[in-house]
Amino acid sequence: MGKIEKSKAATSALPHQNYEQIVDEITQRYAQLSVRHQQAARYVTQNPNTVALESINAVAAKCGLHPSVLVRFAQVFGYSGFKQMQSVFQTRLATAAPGYNERITALENDLRKNQQKGNLGFLQSLVIRDIATLQELLSNVTEKDLDATAQLLKQAETIYIAGQLRSEPVAMLLRYLLTMLNRRVILLDAAGGLAPQMANNMRENDVLLAIAFRHYAKEVVAIAESASARNIPVIAISDGPLSPLAKSASVLFNIPEEEYSFSRSLAAPVCLAQSIAMALAAVLQPEEAQPRIETITEREKSAATPRKRSRA
Repeated sequence: MGKIEKSKAATSALPHQNYEQIVDEITQRYAQLSVRHQQAARYVTQNPNTVALESINAVAAKCGLHPSVLVRFAQVFGYSGFKQMQSVFQTRLATAAPGYNERITALENDLRKNQQKGNLGFLQSLVIRDIATLQELLSNVTEKDLDATAQLLKQAETIYIAGQLRSEPVAMLLRYLLTMLNRRVILLDAAGGLAPQMANNMRENDVLLAIAFRHYAKEVVAIAESASARNIPVIAISDGPLSPLAKSASVLFNIPEEEYSFSRSLAAPVCLAQSIAMALAAVLQPEEAQPRIETITEREKSAATPRKRSRA
């Protein structure tokens, strides 16, 4: 048997023909996996280029697992071992854009000659990761998802927003932006423990915006699941297809994160929140070449102008 025939035979023997198929199966079976295998699943789906290019020992070290766990993880999905599963990820690289970790490495190499130490070094490291995350955000977000989100927010009678813990600032920013676009908005905050009861008032002509990242706020996840069960559209902002928000989402925005680092920035979620608001503004202001969101100061000035003229 020649090399081409052997290659074709090896490909046909794989449990999955492409990266999308294996990610779909991992997503479907995620809840049934062991804790260690869930940890592996999160890493391989969020860092496909690293999985494709690095050795099993390097991948295991980066996701905090023993290499044998990755071997058994691959076998759970029908592969003979990690190397065979890795071949599917390697095939993906032929058309894939640089991944999150690759972007960080490239940026770090560019800045290494001016590397800082101490607190300024911490700032430099955070900025590098923010730039990489924002670049990845551009790759992940589609026009279709932004358009669908804008239409849902335009048609909603009331927009409910749920985001707690680290996601709360993003939820508050969305409340401000959408309110300034004259939408009826209710923030399901944790104050008084009333968020689940307030969420019970949602109806089918409303929309829920849910934001949660590792480690996912249980109350936000529960509210999203309840909304989905009642056929209320859920727009979710999270960190990947394995997020517990994913199964409830009508539209899912994925923002990559370094699961194993202490400092996880809100730069990308905030940028996405602003983009969602601008997409809605564009739908609400079809006559405007450049949609915009009024500030409170501008609104107060425009409201005061007619009164001044009436006195004249």
